Amino acid sequence: MIISFFFLLFSSFINAQDSIPSAVDTNEANNFIFQQHFFKALSEKAIFNYKNAIESLEKCNEVIPNNTAVLFELSKNYEKLGRNPEALNYIDLALNNESSNLWMLEHKVTILRKLADFDKAILTQQKIAETHPKKKQLLVFLHLQNKNVEAAKKVLAELKEAKLLNARLRKIEERLTASKANTTSQPQPKETEANLDAKSLFEKEKSYISLKMLLEKLAVENDADLLKYSEQGLSLFPAQPFVYLMNGKALNNNKKYKKALESLQNGIDFVIDNNEIEAKFYLEMSTAYLGLNDVKKSNSYKDKATKLLK
Repeated sequence: MIISFFFLLFSSFINAQDSIPSAVDTNEANNFIFQQHFFKALSEKAIFNYKNAIESLEKCNEVIPNNTAVLFELSKNYEKLGRNPEALNYIDLALNNESSNLWMLEHKVTILRKLADFDKAILTQQKIAETHPKKKQLLVFLHLQNKNVEAAKKVLAELKEAKLLNARLRKIEERLTASKANTTSQPQPKETEANLDAKSLFEKEKSYISLKMLLEKLAVENDADLLKYSEQGLSLFPAQPFVYLMNGKALNNNKKYKKALESLQNGIDFVIDNNEIEAKFYLEMSTAYLGLNDVKKSNSYKDKATKLLK
């Protein structure tokens, strides 16, 4: 199944390039060698041997240089290894050959998010949205990660007008509206806070740092106020995954499993290249599904968490 899928993918890239068919026609031996290395690369990638896949792809590149499918696969394998600058270089080379390819553009956005280059990620996603309007939804998350709440609100308004708001975005819209009253800047406390407890400190300055300290303390102590302060945090800091994680945990503690899943699913979209926190999301999702008596999904998310932490 995997090889068949990639054969179709490979064929589509070959057919899209005028230079390749002529090369294949004039040198069948090279074409045969190229295909051997290409499918070897796909096989290695399928069993997570990304370095071996890259070696095979580099051999492909020696036989037939600048092939779009090879460049795309090189980018994907480097991204899997966490070598995102190399991954970005190869996807840019691939896009030079085929600038409007949806799969490649979406892959580029993934890499740019991991590099925290949200400005370029936004520009790329805007290009995608020009021909795929529903994919404009990701721009909301990208603007929030770029700490541009007003731009996120503008996109939400456009999506609402186009009737493209999904349940997650409606919830984010509600939180952004609720946070309007809290956007006034808070004066920095001049006196020492050494004698203030975590709740007092957060109430005093409303900063993310003080909120994180408070939520961590409440979670350890299993304090009922975890729900109250995590809800406040969602309004104040709608792009911070840790706040969604704590809110999901609080909702699970209160046996509100469906709401917990909703919050966790919203928050995981903000997790970028952080296996530890992603695994924590999956563990809370596992708890929520167990509470809903869906043992199969509960075990599935627990397995996902285990694999991430290996």
